Amino acid sequence: MEPVRSEMSVLPNGKGHDLGEEMCVPMKTMMEEEQFDDPGSTLAENIEFLPNGEGKKPRFTDFEGKTSFGMSVFNLGNAIMGSGILGLAYAMANTGILLFLFLLTAVAGLSCYSIHLLLKSSGVVGIRSYEQLGFRAFGMTGKMAAGIAITLQNIGAMSSYLYIIKSEFPLVLQAFLKADTNSGEWYLNGNYLVVLVSLSVILPLALMKQLGYLGYASGFSLSCMVFFLSAVIYKKFQILCPFEEFSANSTLAHAHSNVTVNHAHGYHNGHVMVDDSHCSPQMFTVNTHTAYTIPILAFAFVCHPEVLPIYTELRNPTQRKMQHVSNLSILIMFTMYFLAALFGYLTFYTNVEAELLHTYSRIDPYDTLILCVRLAVLTAVTLTVPIVLFPVRRAIQEMMFPNKTFNWIRHIAIAVVLLTFINMLVIFAPNILGIFGIIGATSAPCLIFIFPAVFYIRIVPKDKEPTRSTPKIFAACFAGLGVLFMIMSLGFIIIDWTTGSSSALGGH
Repeated sequence: MEPVRSEMSVLPNGKGHDLGEEMCVPMKTMMEEEQFDDPGSTLAENIEFLPNGEGKKPRFTDFEGKTSFGMSVFNLGNAIMGSGILGLAYAMANTGILLFLFLLTAVAGLSCYSIHLLLKSSGVVGIRSYEQLGFRAFGMTGKMAAGIAITLQNIGAMSSYLYIIKSEFPLVLQAFLKADTNSGEWYLNGNYLVVLVSLSVILPLALMKQLGYLGYASGFSLSCMVFFLSAVIYKKFQILCPFEEFSANSTLAHAHSNVTVNHAHGYHNGHVMVDDSHCSPQMFTVNTHTAYTIPILAFAFVCHPEVLPIYTELRNPTQRKMQHVSNLSILIMFTMYFLAALFGYLTFYTNVEAELLHTYSRIDPYDTLILCVRLAVLTAVTLTVPIVLFPVRRAIQEMMFPNKTFNWIRHIAIAVVLLTFINMLVIFAPNILGIFGIIGATSAPCLIFIFPAVFYIRIVPKDKEPTRSTPKIFAACFAGLGVLFMIMSLGFIIIDWTTGSSSALGGH
């Protein structure tokens, strides 16, 4: 009778855990299975993850990645980039340019450090799975905590993305087609459109066996956001402050024309002049909304559930190479975030809304360029969903089917059930999506700050780094910072609910 394998006995090499569902481990022959089940082979398997002959870096044997450096940057960048970029100009209006730059730079640096902790822990034990790092650190409790946090965080993100598609896509089509609001056409119904997009675009991409295949879709998604950024920069030099606001009383000719607003040629019939007393930039601003920007910016670079899956599929993986992928992705997103916030703020100053593109619609809701930008943003959001869904499917398989080999039926079923559940939430229960605000305020600090730090402290051996060593003290402080952000986020959400206001900015 063969001995029963425990999860801990096969963790050092990651093979026995059979991450085949997401890591696509090649099918083994019957002879290899028998050899693997032999308890005497455990030592030989463990040696695979000991440092090589020169003792410099671990060798992973769980999966042979084939994704290039560039595609990995695209995938991670797409995971970082979310709809929150549309609210960064409003965040800058409530902090000032210099304070915003300081906060964004600090958050980018903290995100790089957090990923460093994950990669360091992964390299020590030879595991490239967030859930299995949790298992190695705290047993089944750590594994379930990581899996549940990833699942809730990413389901919340996907729900917000699909809700944006449901609410914005009909408006964009209506403006393009110059259709009547009450026309009743099916293609102007957000419920039909979100299901159509989910079935025709998101589901086929979500069924990809490997994350690396989504590199081209991620590249196109980032191209759409570059187009958005280019339009924001262009509009800064076209719209001069104070701008003239579009009025419902304007003539049909005005409604169907593109309005270029400047001091010499402004439309006054059908347009309302905006006060010019707030047309100067502020370097530092402190008001009742300033505190809300801190937790929002703290979660601006959420990509940690996707880091280890991307690391798994990276060609010739090393900790240094994956850190370079992460640093470059964060640098690109940092640049886009700051430029979008800066030029959006310098266009409207204190008149900027929490959703930047809606501010442009106040000038001319039929502006062709802005309509194209809104369509590009919807495309980018749509192509982000499969990237965000990948870690959720992996977490579910880790928690529910930990020792199962890859199976296409189970692979497809999980993706279909997840998308069906999220679509039902968006269509039939959009009012409860606010609950994901609390979930995000809890899970995001755990995934970004707390888990990487405490896993690092527990996993790195004490003989290598004592508990009171400088790296572990920094990691402990980092976890404490995550707890602080969690308390701040939950506090602001509770304040909004009790006061009936919505002061918090849009999230990732």
